[in-house]
Amino acid sequence: MGTTLGLDVGVLRRAIQQEYEDVAVCPAKGFHFHTGRLLAERLGYPAEEIDAVPAGSLESFAGVGNPFIFGHLRPGETVLDVGSGAGFDSLIAARQVGPAGRVIGVDMTDAMLEKARDGARATGLDNVEFRKGLVEELPLDDASVDVVISNGVINLCPDKEAVLREIARVLRPGGRLQIADIVVQKAVPQAAKEQIDLWTG
Repeated sequence: MGTTLGLDVGVLRRAIQQEYEDVAVCPAKGFHFHTGRLLAERLGYPAEEIDAVPAGSLESFAGVGNPFIFGHLRPGETVLDVGSGAGFDSLIAARQVGPAGRVIGVDMTDAMLEKARDGARATGLDNVEFRKGLVEELPLDDASVDVVISNGVINLCPDKEAVLREIARVLRPGGRLQIADIVVQKAVPQAAKEQIDLWTG
């Protein structure tokens, strides 16, 4: 893998995958970030939306905000969830777009994808699917989605320009972004950018 910002991207991705595999497999382990129902409640998700998500997808939820505060999705829309994790936001999105809509979750961590697919089966929703892929190389056609949602993922990608190019590529003209993420107000020192443990926690 190539390098960017003075670090090996392959090593960084493996470290992030390991961290989120732990969130999928051992959600009660305890992390430097909050997870699960308490987090979803703190972020303002309505109780009825939380309750409709299967326990497995809920317990491994690790977002940083609520992308639906920017508005509910419309029936019939096609939605991409960038870095879909255990499927929490994807499953909420699938209910919002209804049977005429479609939701595609993309994640790079196998354990999260497995948990998300289990959650979709448990809900009986057949308008949501989960694909393995990288945010910088989305496994979707050009101009194929109406809305891109994401929750706490883009901050983990070292090449944010590549991420935004890919999002622009898959969005249809007039498409929308509903993104919750972490931003900093001061430049991060180069030495900090090169420390992988600071990316993962």
